[in-house]
Amino acid sequence: MEFVNGNFLILHSNYIEIIKDIQKIPRSLPKVTSIDMNLLGFNFPNNGKLTNPIEDIKNIKLYPTTELLIPREIYAYDESIKKYSCLEGDGYLTAHSLIHLGDYDYDPKGLLSFYFYTHSKLITEKSKLIRYSEDPEIDSKKDYIQDRILFLAEQTPRNSILLIDGPLIGGDVYTYMIRSIDAFLEKDIIPVFFVKNSNSNMVCESIDSFSEKYNSDMHWSYDFLSKGERTNFFVYTDKYNKQNAKIFCYIKAYNKSPQRIEFHIKTYDKHKDEIEKILNLVYYYLLAQGEKNPQVRPIAVAEKYAREFIKLSDLDKVFFNYGLVPTMNQERFGR
Repeated sequence: MEFVNGNFLILHSNYIEIIKDIQKIPRSLPKVTSIDMNLLGFNFPNNGKLTNPIEDIKNIKLYPTTELLIPREIYAYDESIKKYSCLEGDGYLTAHSLIHLGDYDYDPKGLLSFYFYTHSKLITEKSKLIRYSEDPEIDSKKDYIQDRILFLAEQTPRNSILLIDGPLIGGDVYTYMIRSIDAFLEKDIIPVFFVKNSNSNMVCESIDSFSEKYNSDMHWSYDFLSKGERTNFFVYTDKYNKQNAKIFCYIKAYNKSPQRIEFHIKTYDKHKDEIEKILNLVYYYLLAQGEKNPQVRPIAVAEKYAREFIKLSDLDKVFFNYGLVPTMNQERFGR
């Protein structure tokens, strides 16, 4: 599908074929539910540690500005995910959304993917595209993040700043995103990762003066910061692979929960002279979005496009037409 001005929505290469193959599944008494999911609510993996802060622990004033050290195009990414569950397996529909901040408008690009996982080898024998899985949650995350990496690497131009909703390192599949950093660096792209919700205690557990005083790092940073400030940077490093490392800080734009801003350590080392300007740009976009929905405005726009993209595929109807009978809640509430 292509929209005006070169904006487009790409259907994943196996999208249509997987949907067609659902017809081959032997029918039982199916129950179907669809729920909006966020697969990015990851905390820090357990096999890492917080190293010493690269600055003294302090609060740093932010100044909203769009001025950058080096002129760069601004892109932002978000996704919308739906899970469809039935007795025969689980389907995951994902709309990836990448928007460019044009001179007068936002220019969107999208990717729509669908995967179906089952624990039945009988079902997978009838279709090469329906996947056998011991753990659909993990396998869906792997497929999702690999699609995300390929989409962003191909569609984000050189010399850009890329604002990404979700953590750089988190959960069981974080190494997939780490592997993509070199591809971004080769194109002189600066990826910036945003975490809005986290109960991580990495900072509080590593610094004696904070220990057992706060419920989470978000709790500590809210108490520590005033509006329009950020913390110093901290470094998180994998115990077994030092390449799996990131620099992060917390930003408090309003008297609401702060956000964690993350850079891969290679990105920070290469672009450290630009980082402060980028954080001021982030603060500008937080103010531009407003206190009611405090996230950076470009990501908020990308999220809206992702939700619209996912509406273009009515998989509830597809599942129903293929003989998967929805539950009462599915018919009443769409879930």
